[in-house]
Amino acid sequence: MTSPTQTASCTALRLLALLFLLAALLLLRQPLFGQSTPAKPATQTITTAPTRFSVVIEGAPRGTASDVLLLPGLASSRDVYAAEGKLLTAKYRLHLVQLAGFAGEPAGPNATGPILSPVVEQLHQYIAENHLQPIPVIGHSMGGLLALMLAQAHPEDVSKLLIIDTLPYYGLVFNPAATVDTVRPQALEMHDQFIAMPNDQFAATQPLYTNRMVKDPEGQRQVSASSLASDRTVFANAMLEDLSTDLRSQLSTIKTPMTLLYPYEAAQGPVEQVTALYTTAYATKPNLQPIRIDDSRHFIMYDQPAAFDKAVQAFLQSKP
Repeated sequence: MTSPTQTASCTALRLLALLFLLAALLLLRQPLFGQSTPAKPATQTITTAPTRFSVVIEGAPRGTASDVLLLPGLASSRDVYAAEGKLLTAKYRLHLVQLAGFAGEPAGPNATGPILSPVVEQLHQYIAENHLQPIPVIGHSMGGLLALMLAQAHPEDVSKLLIIDTLPYYGLVFNPAATVDTVRPQALEMHDQFIAMPNDQFAATQPLYTNRMVKDPEGQRQVSASSLASDRTVFANAMLEDLSTDLRSQLSTIKTPMTLLYPYEAAQGPVEQVTALYTTAYATKPNLQPIRIDDSRHFIMYDQPAAFDKAVQAFLQSKP
């Protein structure tokens, strides 16, 4: 019988790109083995000073459709939403974000100092200056954490949240009883060794990482390419901030309606225990609707695109 702790650990393998970092650490200790109108939607690329991120705008012209903000995860490209975007751009105007330093984007000011809080403040600036308040926000993994932080700091910015396989504290992947203090020593070790890893060893971790995070072969290829093209320091620093950010005590103050998508595979253990990992973590979050997506790993949009689209469409059509 699988224990709750075992279930949490197994779910963590599908949960976030932090698995990659854990796998990389193991490899350090072992030998390497081997978008209703035009047929083609308008696209506009803009950057926001001081370029913490760039935004690609796709879909219907401004004022003719509802706006949606989409945030990718750790070391991910906005292209994780490409397939879904094609299904949305006839009815919605999409603001597809990509953080500086991820997936080939120049690191800019994200190269040094804090990343997550400055990104949240610049997202607020972008939303306010473009008169988008309030806007639905979709976030995957670390993008989900940023979405939660934005809703907590600037509730006027966000009408509703769709969070894709995100926990309010990523340290739970180590232990259901984890705290920032107990996880910090391991997080610091991971950070330092990850930065020091030679490029060839970094590349050698990709098959293990992608297999654990994505089932779909093309999804595996895209996820691997994004991580390899990410600035290693930005990657590591964002990971460390992720592991140092615990929003559980603030969830009760985030009144924004939220849909949570989480993946499940039979290999994770009893479905009740997997569900409990997420529902327990979000126990104090009001206006929460959890939705399980079966036969999927962390990148639900690649592994179960039809189920993902159904959930996204229902979310966007729902009233806040």
